[in-house]
Amino acid sequence: MAAAALIFRPLTFPPSTTTTTTTTSLSSSFINRNISYSTSRLYSGGLFSGGYNYGGDWRMLSGIGRGNVCCAAQQRGYRKVRGRPNARRKGERAKGKELELDVRICIEEQLPDDPEILDIAELLRLNVPMAMKLGFDGLKDSDFKTRDPAIDDVGQYESVELSILLCNDEFIRELNKDWRNEDHATDVLSMSQHVPELKLPMLMLGDIIISVETAARQAEERGHTLLDEIRILMVHGLLHLLGFDHELSDEAEAEMEEEEERLLKSLGWKGKGLIQSALNAGDDAIPLPKTSDGRKKAGSLRFYKPKFKYIFCDMDGTLLNTKSQISETNAKALREASSRGVKVVIATGKTRPAAITLLKMVDLAGKDGIASEYTPGVFIQGLLVYGKQGREIHRRTLDSDVCREAFNYSVEHNIPLIAFSENRCLTLFNHPLVDALHTVYNEPKAEVMSSVDHLLSSGDVQVYEQFLRNFILCFVFKGVFGFAI
Repeated sequence: MAAAALIFRPLTFPPSTTTTTTTTSLSSSFINRNISYSTSRLYSGGLFSGGYNYGGDWRMLSGIGRGNVCCAAQQRGYRKVRGRPNARRKGERAKGKELELDVRICIEEQLPDDPEILDIAELLRLNVPMAMKLGFDGLKDSDFKTRDPAIDDVGQYESVELSILLCNDEFIRELNKDWRNEDHATDVLSMSQHVPELKLPMLMLGDIIISVETAARQAEERGHTLLDEIRILMVHGLLHLLGFDHELSDEAEAEMEEEEERLLKSLGWKGKGLIQSALNAGDDAIPLPKTSDGRKKAGSLRFYKPKFKYIFCDMDGTLLNTKSQISETNAKALREASSRGVKVVIATGKTRPAAITLLKMVDLAGKDGIASEYTPGVFIQGLLVYGKQGREIHRRTLDSDVCREAFNYSVEHNIPLIAFSENRCLTLFNHPLVDALHTVYNEPKAEVMSSVDHLLSSGDVQVYEQFLRNFILCFVFKGVFGFAI
């Protein structure tokens, strides 16, 4: 099993997280909830439970729809949270006042804005307090023989605080390295913040860290949804914070397993408890899947936010293979980049129609694709550049006298020459090499003009292509830069 662990040490780093806070009264049947939002650092040793808030601008995560999850943006000046008013001593909760459950659902910043994860975070706002209530009820008049009784009667507190963090394997692996000296990812970690000697009016249960990446793999292996698996891991982590520890002995394992099954069944959630699932699997750990060269499988990239926003990609000799086609491997890579919010911009010597034609062959063209008449791109060696919504932002044309001289030479010496004029190709006579530019390289089919004057009057010429390289370079340099080589 990708084992959970209970850690009694405060974290000492300031994670940037997306946080939803839910405050719930136990006797309200979870109907009346006061919702607040914050992105926070350490508070009395807690991982995400207040103390400092990230100042500056805020942005709404895309896809949440209901506006309940926020995260700090660029500026991160720290500011202290105003101190709590003088609290009553432990056990002195006002008569008739309900016990509040303060739950923070956090999303680690390296997780992308995945709609499924955001929806799960939203559901956890309701699910976690429900699980906490049932867990507390199970402590009343219990006769557990192996559970640590440090947390017994929660009724003596004014409030109970708990944080849930959703992260990827890399983040939870770092926690394991720092606090358990184990360099591998686990599915869930429980980090207790309860110190009975402090006699605080609130019960700080601590933090439950769940790797969504590992949870997704386990959900697939066990035949249920990602939400089901995260609920199972949350229940497992909660029981650790309430004093259960299946690693102590067989008896302790049996007690915790029974309590896991009771909570899941009472809540009506699918799946078996984590302990039972691990026993059925017969494994002590679920290894991180690797490819033959040791890299993580591509599917895990879903849980990592890209470190850059744009990819500028050439076509000939880069994106295209020797057959002037986009391979399925390259097409898959482009789709993966796009799905993770990276904008792919084509920068090529080809015309825009040629790029669109090639990308259409692998279903990557169109308004929402990589190349279309409505997307940015750099074409014809940078002589035509399009920006947002496909609007032209730069154009450079050849001097008409240079074009005339080049095409007169072409006719006199029977050298095939093609003029690139925005989205068209123009020539003075047919030739197999002219045809190949269309049939092999997917450029627009060349239009045969009746004369040089007719060709030059048909549109501005950005560049021309022929098959004597030194000849064309001479005219390009002369036309664009004003001198010949």
